[in-house]
Amino acid sequence: MDLSELYNTDRVVPAVVFLRKGSNQTQLTLGGDSLNYLEFRFLFCSLPELPYEEYRDSENIVALLNLPNMNYKLEDRVDVYAHALRGLRDKEPRLDKFVKYIDFIDIYANLDKKELELFYQKYPEEGEIMTTFVERYRNEGKQEGMQEGMQKGEVQVLIRQLSQKFGKIPEDKRRKIESADSETLLKWSERVLTANSLDEVL
Repeated sequence: MDLSELYNTDRVVPAVVFLRKGSNQTQLTLGGDSLNYLEFRFLFCSLPELPYEEYRDSENIVALLNLPNMNYKLEDRVDVYAHALRGLRDKEPRLDKFVKYIDFIDIYANLDKKELELFYQKYPEEGEIMTTFVERYRNEGKQEGMQEGMQKGEVQVLIRQLSQKFGKIPEDKRRKIESADSETLLKWSERVLTANSLDEVL
């Protein structure tokens, strides 16, 4: 309703993607004991009925991520996994999204230990690229985590210094301190020794 008002439209085309085989609903009716209040009919796509071969070279990253959810022979599982990862590598430039989408592919494909060993044997280039990307992202995450931890420590020290000198810190001042960068925190810490009030420090 919000989108309808925002875009001044009463046109809507619901679409549903089914991840599992079976007799899926093609419409949905919601209501009470005597009346139905909402009725939905929708376009739908059942991924397990789509032939993987037709989508393995797709330009659509959503299709590539979902290759393991499509229809293929059991002996092709490793190839499907490799094509999904290769498509992700070629279509997603952002490292954070790349690592996030690898998790989707891993969950959808659900390869066992032997299949993963076969993947690294059969597709060494893809395996090396995936390992390198994930390791790089994790290292960058550790670096950011260390910086964030150091900044939190600086905040705690400053708040303790201010509390000992000026008493209880008002909530708005505390929020200001917690949102400050490291350079500002250092500058405020230096002022604590000579300042006569909290406002003079901040």
